[in-house]
Amino acid sequence: MRHYSSYNLRTILILTLGSLTYGYAHSVMVNTLGLPSFLDYFDLAADPARANKITGAINGIFSAGGTVGALTAGYTSDKYGRKLTMNIAAVISVFGGALLAGAINTAMFLAGRFVSGLGVGMLVVLVPIFQAEVSPPSSRGLLVGQHGVWIVSANAVANWVSVGTYYSSNPSFQWRFSMALQCVCPLALLICSPWVPESPRWLLMRGRRIESWAIVSRLHTASADSEKNSFAQQEFHQMVKQVDMDSQAWANGGGARQIFTKPSYRKRMWMGFFTQYTAQATGSLVVYSYLVSMYKTLGLTGGVVLVLGAAYITVAAFANFVASLILDRVGRVRLLLIGLVGCMLSLGLECAMEAQYAGTPNHVGNSLGVLFIFTFICFYAGGIDATSYVYCAEIFPTHIRSQGMAVSMAGTFLPTIVFLGVGPTALATIKWKYYVIFICLTVVNTTIIWRWFPETKGLSLEEINVKFGDEVAVHFLGEDIDMNDSEEVKQHKEHMEDSFGT
Repeated sequence: MRHYSSYNLRTILILTLGSLTYGYAHSVMVNTLGLPSFLDYFDLAADPARANKITGAINGIFSAGGTVGALTAGYTSDKYGRKLTMNIAAVISVFGGALLAGAINTAMFLAGRFVSGLGVGMLVVLVPIFQAEVSPPSSRGLLVGQHGVWIVSANAVANWVSVGTYYSSNPSFQWRFSMALQCVCPLALLICSPWVPESPRWLLMRGRRIESWAIVSRLHTASADSEKNSFAQQEFHQMVKQVDMDSQAWANGGGARQIFTKPSYRKRMWMGFFTQYTAQATGSLVVYSYLVSMYKTLGLTGGVVLVLGAAYITVAAFANFVASLILDRVGRVRLLLIGLVGCMLSLGLECAMEAQYAGTPNHVGNSLGVLFIFTFICFYAGGIDATSYVYCAEIFPTHIRSQGMAVSMAGTFLPTIVFLGVGPTALATIKWKYYVIFICLTVVNTTIIWRWFPETKGLSLEEINVKFGDEVAVHFLGEDIDMNDSEEVKQHKEHMEDSFGT
């Protein structure tokens, strides 16, 4: 049953401006690295060996900035709040885009990539946390899944912009305009921030219950329940009791060191990191970041390469949207497993086509190579992309959610420093065999997720605790409980005044 309001949906969609910022900044270099005007400006066209090193550095330093940003957001979003961290990240992202658009040499461009990575690294941690903390359990997959949908939509925008600027007669405009567009979404996020409420769960951790209740009561629709705003009251009561219990346990158990000493917290930390690492270990970013090179290996050149790159990511955006629609029905873990197996098989078939037909005029073999690239992204975007963000955002309790999401996103950025950094050299030397590494990693990772990862669909953020052996202060009442006869409802009503601190 739908429990989110138009206010809830508006908040989610404003937050996706942060998703768009990350997606565009990450994707803008894919086609830019294939532009002759960009390569000529930075003297990369004449020296392939130097070009491979600089290309690896451009992608690697972005991931390094993202790692720093992710860890920074884990601290600031707890210390200063989700909303202030969002605004700081947006300002940094605008500055990074400006540096890139105005770069006059390689050093300045690399500095811009680091600053850009820093800003979007903060946003990619913050946005799914924020979305999860304002979403009702029954629709959390759909609403938090928008993070992945809009990341990939921004990827598509970046690719189509590159297609358009490729035909400009101004060589500098061909790549500087794409860089400058990075500033648009973070600026829009700053402009819209007055309409974004603070996270009600963060407010509760700071003892600001009245403010928290005012937000929760607006986030959920009352028309879905037989009593006025009863759903919001149920959720708020559970939130208050869980925060009180967790805060007491946190203080009595030694504070932040419990992240490393408490088994259930360690388990969540490695699962979050492993989920994001597994997504990257499919080879998705390597395939995407060096898509132009892959198409050229298959005998494609010119504008056709750019159009196929844009079409590839447009398919990914649609598949992400489909995933957000079915996440709350199919479940997180099942969808991850379907995506991983599909990626593994698709990449294996792609390797076979490249091994057999790369560099040959065989039209059928090269066409099949393009087809398997597209089946790969269908499985990745439809099974892994949005799903991984949703899963990582919801498996942590409120008081360590920001740190947990930061550690999880380090699982995205740290592997990509290696995968993308060595990518140009590896693809130039061992070619398609580089992808075999990702196939082998995915076999192992799929087995681990199938064996040990718990399902979280349909549960409130507080009730997910039970999946990791932790206590739940108040169990969610659910939609099928008789609101008049339930003893737990009666107790809930008696304690609502306590929840407001009166």
